[in-house]
Amino acid sequence: MNSSGVRSVATIVARDDGRGGTALPVLESDGPLALRRTRGSGAEARVMLVGAMSGPLGGDHFTVRARVEEGARLSVGSAAATIALPGQTKGEARYDVRLDVADRAELHWLPEQLISVQGSDLYVTTRIELAATARLVLREEQVLGRAGEEPGRLTSRLTVRVAGQAVLDQELACGPGAPGGWDGPAVLAGHRAVGQLIVVRPEFAAEPVPARALGEGASVVPLAGPAALVTAVAPDALRLRRLLDEALASLVRM
Repeated sequence: MNSSGVRSVATIVARDDGRGGTALPVLESDGPLALRRTRGSGAEARVMLVGAMSGPLGGDHFTVRARVEEGARLSVGSAAATIALPGQTKGEARYDVRLDVADRAELHWLPEQLISVQGSDLYVTTRIELAATARLVLREEQVLGRAGEEPGRLTSRLTVRVAGQAVLDQELACGPGAPGGWDGPAVLAGHRAVGQLIVVRPEFAAEPVPARALGEGASVVPLAGPAALVTAVAPDALRLRRLLDEALASLVRM
């Protein structure tokens, strides 16, 4: 990794305030990442992740950490899409997300899409640790290239553990230099927007979500634990968001 790249860390801690709400005793960020508390709803605290600069660029390393303590509720979004751009050097950029959700706590992690620009090289890792009775809704959306543009190289790894047990560990690599077949019929099938939705609810342990297609381009499968995974591909970001929103609504109704 290029030592001249920008390093930025953002940290969120959400805590039950004992009055039916959620406090944010830690809300710290530096460099290109900025955290802003917004108006919450009921017991839920809401935080917006704002990119103060473009990036990540080649050689940059961004890290976002969130811990939701017992009984707290937190929703995190972003103000705009994250755009992976080529830097002045050819170094790989990294974007690491680390999430920890305690018993009886709930986290909604709903950032805007990640756009992989031609010439960029980004490795994203998202690692989630959940207690046995924690709840989670997590959305990831990736768009390969801007309009009329080929994508950069994008590698994304997502791992989810519930009560210490792995329920999901998967990696997707796309763009120049990725393993062959990423754009073939078994993976993206020519689409340029790909996304997934992870929903973890304790009640899914007793009544697993049935595997099924969710219209054209999306499906839901139960995971080995109180969780379900929705995977979707679409020709563009707008259609992808619609598919994932419809999937979330169907899971919430269960």
